[in-house]
Amino acid sequence: MALLQQEVPNLTEQFERQTAEGVLAWALERFHPRIALATGLQTEGMVVLDLAWRIEPNVRVFTIDTGRLHQETYDMMDRIRQRYGISIEVLFPDSAEVEKMVRTKGLNLFYESVENRTTCCAVRKVNPLRRHLAELDAWMTGLRRDQSESRADTPKVEIDSANGGILKINPIADWSQDRIDAYVKAHNLPQHPLYAKGYTSIGCLPCTRATQPGEDPRAGRWWWEQNLHKECGLHLADKT
Repeated sequence: MALLQQEVPNLTEQFERQTAEGVLAWALERFHPRIALATGLQTEGMVVLDLAWRIEPNVRVFTIDTGRLHQETYDMMDRIRQRYGISIEVLFPDSAEVEKMVRTKGLNLFYESVENRTTCCAVRKVNPLRRHLAELDAWMTGLRRDQSESRADTPKVEIDSANGGILKINPIADWSQDRIDAYVKAHNLPQHPLYAKGYTSIGCLPCTRATQPGEDPRAGRWWWEQNLHKECGLHLADKT
């Protein structure tokens, strides 16, 4: 990986001019099967999955079951399996960590303080992710620059220093929402059922609500927190 890290500055510049398909083709050829797509089963993740699947039908895909998800999210997992014929790797938090957290801070600790909320996200999301990424050489995401201020500088290829220096691939970083919508329509991609109920960003059931017209797309995430970046830590661990 030392040689790869030396390559990254050049790769970052090179792939900034590449299409999402070009970035994915290179990444899958070089790293499969030690590369996987992380997805919360939302639209961006579905676009990257579809693009990657067309290049490598055996692409690895994983998602994190925090134990607090909507039933619609579980239904979405089954739809993806049926559509693509792939086995989604479902990650779970460590039961002992969850038990200790709930015993000391309560089941709905996240409503009480930002510290408690980030603790819950760490136990249920970040820690399972880090354990899984320790077994990979690279991972793919559906991050886009126009999703939030904290994602505005997202490169298409970067070193993930928080996860052992593996490569992080963000192939649709420069896509607009209109381009996402057009791809979904053109390829008739499965859509999370909660979008039809007014949700614009989907996470755990107690931490996500539908948004109103004109609200920021991520306003429904941790809506009780004011003037804070709407992130759980999965993509900020090496920056905070």
